[in-house]
Amino acid sequence: MVNQFGTAILATVELAEEFISKQLPFTDTSRNWAITTGGVAVGNVGLSAIEWRHETAWAYYWLSASARGRGYAAYALAAVSDWAFARGLFRLELGHRVNNPASCGVARRAGFMPEGIERQKLRYGDERFDVETHARLRTDPFPSLTDTSLIRS
Repeated sequence: MVNQFGTAILATVELAEEFISKQLPFTDTSRNWAITTGGVAVGNVGLSAIEWRHETAWAYYWLSASARGRGYAAYALAAVSDWAFARGLFRLELGHRVNNPASCGVARRAGFMPEGIERQKLRYGDERFDVETHARLRTDPFPSLTDTSLIRS
């Protein structure tokens, strides 16, 4: 399967920094944070398509293989969600491939409720994947693993 970075070349620090500045911006409509452990970046959590009129955004996350299964992504997603709600957003959405139960678990643990299936939404290489959409509202109960003290703007 083609990885989610496509054809990105990250062989040097300079190339990685260029990729991060272009693909993982911190702007008015897109925010990205590193997920770190022991001072090492092991993943990313972010918001894109931030839309203030309707108070919505699209959430996403990923982890390196070595960091998976420890709760880092769910914890980071819940914290970023709380950060967004505190700044006025009302609804956060995300989607995961239906063949990725671990990503579904991250969404659910971070308080995102499933809403439905979008058929054949994503394409990686020549293969198309159905996507389950989830959302969390500012008025939803907060998951117990939330700790917004880790999020800094």
